[in-house]
Amino acid sequence: MAMNFDLRSSEYVTNPVIRYIGYGVIAMMLSVIHVVFLRFLEVSSVTPDLLLIFTVWIALVEGQFTGMIAGFLCGLLFDFVSTDVIGTNALAKTMAGFIAGYFHRPGFIKETIGSARFMMIVAVSGFVHNLIYNFFFLRPMQVSFLMFFAQYGVASTLYSTVAAIFPMLYVARKKE
Repeated sequence: MAMNFDLRSSEYVTNPVIRYIGYGVIAMMLSVIHVVFLRFLEVSSVTPDLLLIFTVWIALVEGQFTGMIAGFLCGLLFDFVSTDVIGTNALAKTMAGFIAGYFHRPGFIKETIGSARFMMIVAVSGFVHNLIYNFFFLRPMQVSFLMFFAQYGVASTLYSTVAAIFPMLYVARKKE
């Protein structure tokens, strides 16, 4: 007897209001973890973007529109708790949620998140996110955009992709 697994039904809360409140609480916790604790995992001033990974997760579970809204809210939350310019993370994470939402396949959520495909989606979404985000921090006289993006955007994308292995392995283990 095979069990049909849907991340939005049997194992998870089916009431959308409670589920979205849970997403908000998780986003707040990830923001605090990012600001307070991730500085200890910093490599050349680059840290993994936990809220980006969470935005991709939501987009894959809930769909593109919800992923965009989650990206906007997660980005805005992070703009407020960090010292970033208000709106830069919100715009970048909205686009990341939009990109990740293209990979939403109802009925195959666990297979997508529990495989290397999840890391690929985080990498693509992270690349777009960092391209948009770093565009706002470039001062034309300092360094070329390509050099700046290679140093911070690509490194951050790779670090976030490596960090995405933990939720991927968690779901892969649940799948068995």
